[in-house]
Amino acid sequence: MVILSILIIFSYLLLIGSFAFGFDKVKTFHLENKPAKNTFSILIPFRNEAEHLPELLKSISQLEYPQYLFEIIFIDDDSDDESVEIIKQVLDTLSQRENTQTDVKIIKNERHSNSPKKDALTSAIKQTKHEWIITTDADCILPKYWLSSYDEFIQQNNSKCIVAPVTYNSTNTFLNRFQLLDFLSLQGATIGGFGINKPFMCNGANFAYKKSAFNEVGGFEGNSNIASGDDIFLLEKIVKAYPKSIHYLKSEPAIIITKPQPTWKLLFEQRLRWASKTSAYSNWFGKLTGVIVLLANALVLVLALLSVLGVFKLKIFTYLLFIKFNLDFILIYKTASFFNQKDALLSYIFAFILYPFFSVYIAFLSTFKTYKWKNRTFRK
Repeated sequence: MVILSILIIFSYLLLIGSFAFGFDKVKTFHLENKPAKNTFSILIPFRNEAEHLPELLKSISQLEYPQYLFEIIFIDDDSDDESVEIIKQVLDTLSQRENTQTDVKIIKNERHSNSPKKDALTSAIKQTKHEWIITTDADCILPKYWLSSYDEFIQQNNSKCIVAPVTYNSTNTFLNRFQLLDFLSLQGATIGGFGINKPFMCNGANFAYKKSAFNEVGGFEGNSNIASGDDIFLLEKIVKAYPKSIHYLKSEPAIIITKPQPTWKLLFEQRLRWASKTSAYSNWFGKLTGVIVLLANALVLVLALLSVLGVFKLKIFTYLLFIKFNLDFILIYKTASFFNQKDALLSYIFAFILYPFFSVYIAFLSTFKTYKWKNRTFRK
């Protein structure tokens, strides 16, 4: 058991250590106020987002980018609240402004598969006017120089697909800080993966790709039976087709802000949805990462129990736990520093203790349990 434990922790050390190393390899991108050149089609699927849309729409109105260089397409996924009315009210306001050229429209989702979001994006992409597609979510807040960051980055890099940063906006409760620390670890792994030339993760709330690349890899074909994963499965296909044309936009002006789940129940539902797609990953490195992380967290629980029972030496368990504690902290600290959210580290110790229980429980449930998403029930 001792040898197996050391092997698992050693594998975890190599993995997280490589992410920490890779994180620094991805250079921070700084804006240089170059003239805007690129055109963008921004796609925003929504279903019953009346609560969140006002903030998103306000941030859209404050974007510092020539209005004639981008369009926004909202895709209504069968909302039964006031979401559509809220968007139309804002559109009417925009149309009454002098010299406004903002191109915003609402379309209906055309369902063809078991994945509403993939259907929504596919429906919208067919109607886009521009080559660059950027996806985000209806519960997000867009930074002022978001499009400028993409534009200048594209001018300096030969990209077909760009992954960009996302974070949560609140740290006022332990629940929010726990989610943020978990999310920062995912963002750290995402950036670190790009730094070691192993891109395997992204977030659809801040994800861009060329329409030609989307069409050439067959869009979402091949995984439309899985409700989520519109971002990662597409990334896997583009990485396979264009391994040298995938980049990470590590830029503070490009950071999208979204909201954490308000309750533990909703957090479990969200993480269950995320975990349900992992078995369908085609990227071997992504699968390996998931296995190593799960084994390391399961090991903590098993060794804690065996140490209490006197079957495993407490001293060895303490050493192994100390290694994992510091490894996780290094990666999360680097990520929190980039996002300017180091205040979340105040809950790091408690989150570190809770996380093995949380992650193993989610992994266990994801093997057989259905999950809910936007008042719909999905099977794995």
